[in-house]
Amino acid sequence: MVAKIIIFVIYVVVMLGIGIYAHRHTKTVKDFVLGGRNVGSWLTAFAYGTSYFSAVVFIGYAGQFGWSYGVSSFWIGIGNAFLGSTLAWIILGKRTRNMTKKLDAKTMPEFFEKRYNSKGLKIFSAIIIFIFLIPYTASVYNGLSRLFNMAFDMDLYKQVIIGMAVLTAAYVVLGGYAATAINDFVQGIVMLAGIVLVVLFIINEKGGFSTAIDSLNLIPDSNGKTGTLGTLFGPDPINLIGVAILTSLGTWGLPQMVTKFYAIKDDRAVRQGTIISTVFAIVVAGGSYFMGGFSRLYATLTNEAGKTAVPLLNGKPQFDAIVPEMLKTALPNILIGLVVILVLSASMSTLSSLVLTSSSTMTIDLIKPAVKRNLGEKKEILIMRGLILVFLFISVIIAFNKNASISTLMSYSWGALSGAFLGPFMWGLFLKKISKTAVYASFTIAIVITLLHMLLVSLYPVESLVTALSSLKFNLASPVNAGAVTMVLSIIITPIISIFGKKAYYPEQI
Repeated sequence: MVAKIIIFVIYVVVMLGIGIYAHRHTKTVKDFVLGGRNVGSWLTAFAYGTSYFSAVVFIGYAGQFGWSYGVSSFWIGIGNAFLGSTLAWIILGKRTRNMTKKLDAKTMPEFFEKRYNSKGLKIFSAIIIFIFLIPYTASVYNGLSRLFNMAFDMDLYKQVIIGMAVLTAAYVVLGGYAATAINDFVQGIVMLAGIVLVVLFIINEKGGFSTAIDSLNLIPDSNGKTGTLGTLFGPDPINLIGVAILTSLGTWGLPQMVTKFYAIKDDRAVRQGTIISTVFAIVVAGGSYFMGGFSRLYATLTNEAGKTAVPLLNGKPQFDAIVPEMLKTALPNILIGLVVILVLSASMSTLSSLVLTSSSTMTIDLIKPAVKRNLGEKKEILIMRGLILVFLFISVIIAFNKNASISTLMSYSWGALSGAFLGPFMWGLFLKKISKTAVYASFTIAIVITLLHMLLVSLYPVESLVTALSSLKFNLASPVNAGAVTMVLSIIITPIISIFGKKAYYPEQI
């Protein structure tokens, strides 16, 4: 316990120290939001990766999909690495940096306004961002709190949420983007080392890789079949693809991810960052899902010797409890302290990115245009800092609900955000003829699908509808698959509707 507390205190001191250091170099709005557009390849790649992977992946997704798909869930991590990182950097990186610089766009809503000559699009997208980043933030708190409860063997759920909100606010308010980028680099190193050690211990505890795979194949999957959980493609490859699409393609349209390309230094840094980001994703995402694939060797739905009984909620497993219990069984105490810092690092970096994105969007895209007189640089930064506190407060209140599933919260958030923005942003970088009408259509369809699914399937389920959607081979009752559908629709409908819309606007400077 003493070792865990010492490790935690050192971590907090380092994070705050970086925030104070960055504060001295943050003078303008561009410094606060984008680090002066002068961030190098290593810092940007680590900022991208650590914003991508948090407690949501390590605790929520690794637990749920490792349990459901066994070691084949590793393919989700591979998708995250090559679709969510490599291709995103190759296709979006250079073009995003150059176009946003020419347009002088500091946020995604500002990009939509200047690219499509529409203040309405800026306001609409800013509201979407503020609303739907909140459940994602709450899901990060949820995963982090569960791990702390396991590590310190006491119910610290609400205390951890409040503590992490205060710590995140402290260093983001102090240093803005520079503080988050430097912290992300430090946190990324911890994540890389921690994931490798955790995977080795998880497999070694069950007699090595071959023995663990053999044991896994003896366990029935969710359909009662044996011999599937240890195989290459697992028991349900079709729905596995849905998870891979949501968690990989989603990064292409998430404002907290693509703004990393706004801030990168130059084209050379983009090329270097592509390689660094890919390697980071293979280790962290691949390792997390691979670890989760062995969860059934440590946990069961009933009381069996040597295994933890997974708690049930309304007759269904609480997947968010699986990984913490697995780590508690497999790891020595001193390594649990490192894992706490690992997940804390992953989560803090994601939280800082989310709150900075939300506060800058609200200030630059909603508040500043509504104020008739010039606010000035200092007042803009002050407003952003205040909104960081507001955003964190709202997300903390939502996170207090322990029964909210991590994967459900993230799926609805990513489905709405990337489903709305992916097509308009990506096509807008390359095609002149994308119309304003098509952008509005993408925004509206994604939000309507997300809200209807949330209401009729999750919050107030209509049994006949849920049954019908669940019976499909590609289970559309799953928030994950519903989110994947919104993203694919955005890519398809944006150019199609543009064919029939009014003549597209294209800025002369690009």
